[in-house]
Amino acid sequence: MDKFIIKGGKRLHGEVVISGAKNAAVAIIPAVAMAESPCRIENVPNISDVKLSARILTEMGATVRWLGKNTVEIDPTTIHTNVVPSELGRKMRGSYYNIGALLGRCSKAIVPLPGGCDFGVRPIDQHIKGFKALGCTYSLNDGMIEVSAKELRGAHIYLDMVTVGATMNIILAAVKAKGLTVIENAAREPHVVDLANFLNSMGANISGAGTDVIKIRGVEHLKGITYSIIPDQIEAGTYMAAAAATRGDVLVKNVTPKHLESITAKLMEMGVTVVEYDDAVRVRCDGPLSKCNVKTMPHPGFPTDMQPQIAALLSIAQGTSILNESVWENRFRYVEELKRMGAQITVEGKSAIIEGVEYLKGAPVRATDLRAGAAMIIAGLAAHGVTKIEDIEHIQRGYEDIVEKFVGLGADMYLMLDPTNSDTAKIG
Repeated sequence: MDKFIIKGGKRLHGEVVISGAKNAAVAIIPAVAMAESPCRIENVPNISDVKLSARILTEMGATVRWLGKNTVEIDPTTIHTNVVPSELGRKMRGSYYNIGALLGRCSKAIVPLPGGCDFGVRPIDQHIKGFKALGCTYSLNDGMIEVSAKELRGAHIYLDMVTVGATMNIILAAVKAKGLTVIENAAREPHVVDLANFLNSMGANISGAGTDVIKIRGVEHLKGITYSIIPDQIEAGTYMAAAAATRGDVLVKNVTPKHLESITAKLMEMGVTVVEYDDAVRVRCDGPLSKCNVKTMPHPGFPTDMQPQIAALLSIAQGTSILNESVWENRFRYVEELKRMGAQITVEGKSAIIEGVEYLKGAPVRATDLRAGAAMIIAGLAAHGVTKIEDIEHIQRGYEDIVEKFVGLGADMYLMLDPTNSDTAKIG
C-alpha cells in the first residue's frame, strides 16, 4: 500500500501554483459529449478523477488525446453508445454528470450509481426530479440508472435543497431541451458558473449562473471550442490552511481571490494575515492561532470540502472551537485519525467541539476520503515527529502533484511506494 511520509515541523515558505478545478473538470469533460466537433480543454488538473472522466468517454467511443499534462482534446463525434461502463462509473461521484450530458446528446443515458468518497447517503433524488420535469422517465436496474425522454422539454424546477450536482446535471440536460428551463434554489458555486460559461461558449443560452435562479433556453446545436478551466478553490484553500498550520509564509498563485473569501475570512479571524492580489493570495502566520467557530454552507458560505482541513488547523488553535457541518451527514470520520495525533475533538451529531492543543504528534493515519486526506497532510506538516498516511489514492483523486508542491514549499514529505509492487520511491 502506497503511503505519504511526512516529517513535521518545517515552516512552509515560497510560492505554489494552483491547478484547474477538479469539480469543474469532472462536469465539463462529460459535457463535451454534446458538441458536434472536437473540444480542447486547458488547465485540466492531472488527477485520477479527471483521467477517469476522460477514460469513460474513450470507452464510449470518443477520441481523446492528451496534448500535454494539462490539456486534453476530445472528439465526441465517434461516441457510439449511451451506456457508461459500470466498472469505471462506480469509481467516482462525478460519473453522474454523464446522465445530463447523454440526455442532451441523444435523450437517453444508462449510468451506474455514483461512487467516490463515502460521506453516507448520496441521494440523487433532486437530479431525478429535474430530469422528470424535463420529460424523462427513470428506472434503476442492477445498480444502473436508466433515464430517457422522447423529447426533452423546458420546465420550471425548484430544488428542495441547494445541491451542486443536481444543479449542474439539470443544466446539462436542459441545454438542448425545447423551450425555457428555470432552476430555482440553484447552487452558486464557482464550478457551476464555469460549466455554464463553457456551455455558453459552445453556443448554449444560459443566464443567472452564480445566482439562485438559472435560466436555460434550449438550443439545437453546440460547437466544439477551446476552453480553460478555472483555478481550484479547494486546492487553494488547502495550501492556505497548510501555510497557517506551519506558521509559514506562502504565495498561492493562479487563484480567483473572490472564490476564496469565506476561507480567507476564517483564517483572518484565527489571526492569520492574508493579502489579496489580482490572481494570488499571500498567507502568513507569525504567531499563535486563535479559536474560531465555523459552519459549512453552500457557496458563498464556508465550503464543506474545506471542513476537514480547517479542523486540522483548529486542533492546534488556542481555545475551544465549534465546527458545524450542514452539508454531509458523515463527514467527521477523519476525527478519529486526528485524535491519533493528539487532537482533542468531540463529535456530537453534526458538530465537532475542538479543544486546541499545543502541538500534534506524528502517527500512522489513513485518508478516509479526499479532503480528510488533505487534513492529514496539514496535520502531519504541523506535527512533531513523523506521520505516515495510508489510503492515499483518495488524495490523488483531487490533488495534482501534491508531494512535489509541498516539497517545493520546504516540506519534508515523500511518497513511499508499496514494495510489493515496486521499489520505494522518494520524491523531493
